[in-house]
Amino acid sequence: MSFNTSVTRGGIEYTPAFVMEIDQSNCIGCGRCFKVCPRDVFDLVERDDVPGLEAEGDYDDYDDYDDDDDGLSDDTAMVMSLKDAMDCIGCGSCARICPKKCFSHEPLAA
Repeated sequence: MSFNTSVTRGGIEYTPAFVMEIDQSNCIGCGRCFKVCPRDVFDLVERDDVPGLEAEGDYDDYDDYDDDDDGLSDDTAMVMSLKDAMDCIGCGSCARICPKKCFSHEPLAA
């Protein structure tokens, strides 16, 4: 099977891998992926709004990663969700910045 490829400015060919899903049970809601995404792919939502996650999760290490001044209380249980996965350009920035490795990506078949 062949995959869609793209070319860098320097002429190097690469295969973009698009975000497929987020492991919300592992997500600490730090918002780093949201901040580095060049498109409008993610949305930070309250954990209680995600079916099946209301009683799950270990929030002990949440404060370790919430080092920004985003106006959210540190004890707010937030989680990242896919707002518009079809807008993903396959850059992989979200996966590289995620401290909990919550993302899965796949290339698009040609």
